[in-house]
Amino acid sequence: MSTSMVTVQQEVKHNKRRNRVSGYGIAFTAFGTIWLIITVYPLLYMLMTSLRTQNGYLMGKPWLPPLHPTLDNYVQVIQAGFFHYFLNSVVVSVSAVVLIVTFALFLAYVVVRSRSKIVHTIFNIFLVGLAMPIQAAIIPVYLLILKLGLYDTLIGMIFPMVAFGLPLTLLILVNFLRDIPTELFEAMGLDGASDFQTVWHLVAPLSIPSLVSVGIYQFIQSWNNFLFPLVLTQNKAVQVLPLAIVQFQGEHTIDVPVTMAAVIFSALPLILAYIFAGRYLRRGMLTGFGK
Repeated sequence: MSTSMVTVQQEVKHNKRRNRVSGYGIAFTAFGTIWLIITVYPLLYMLMTSLRTQNGYLMGKPWLPPLHPTLDNYVQVIQAGFFHYFLNSVVVSVSAVVLIVTFALFLAYVVVRSRSKIVHTIFNIFLVGLAMPIQAAIIPVYLLILKLGLYDTLIGMIFPMVAFGLPLTLLILVNFLRDIPTELFEAMGLDGASDFQTVWHLVAPLSIPSLVSVGIYQFIQSWNNFLFPLVLTQNKAVQVLPLAIVQFQGEHTIDVPVTMAAVIFSALPLILAYIFAGRYLRRGMLTGFGK
């Protein structure tokens, strides 16, 4: 077989391989585009609907932008006391995140540095909480909050959120702290640092990606939590956004644009949190699981 024929065959194989790779790229691009449309369109639909009038929503085409957009729906939501419910949600969510992250960080340090079997047994008991759905424990939680006199208070919602948020956060931080070299802990000990100083000056700075990721995740869970506010509150003064939106929808059963405006308002903190800290969320949730 001549050299020219071998060269031609190699060129043909190379072209086939290149065409195959190009075909895969086109297929993945098409799939990604379709998936992007599927995920983005609900947000776009909510935004377009929130800018419609009631007549425009009933008579217009929902998949097209409104011909005469209006901000009256947002004004109506604000006048209905939106910022009061928004502030309640901020207090509950931020407090829950701070407590979850703080407790989980110190607990993870104890689990990683301790050789006690009791500590590791308690850690395993904590992980049982991962398999317990909130719905299964809502009645005991309700009775406990009632006995403690915390019913119809913001604190009564914060404590259960902290309890159910700790197991997963603790698991992630324990796996991350196990990747910190032992020599760093020993160096801190030789310098005379206490356990608190070690956590504050060594563990916390190195754990920032994981802390931010679990903080964002727990903030989303707390912000969107509907069951605890529904069962543990009745007074409108302590209502949070998820419950307030449902009741607001009940007052305006047909006025879908107003409800969508309220949903857009309530989703803004989550969108901003992901935009400004999304890279930490993507990096931190996988940190510590590389072993």
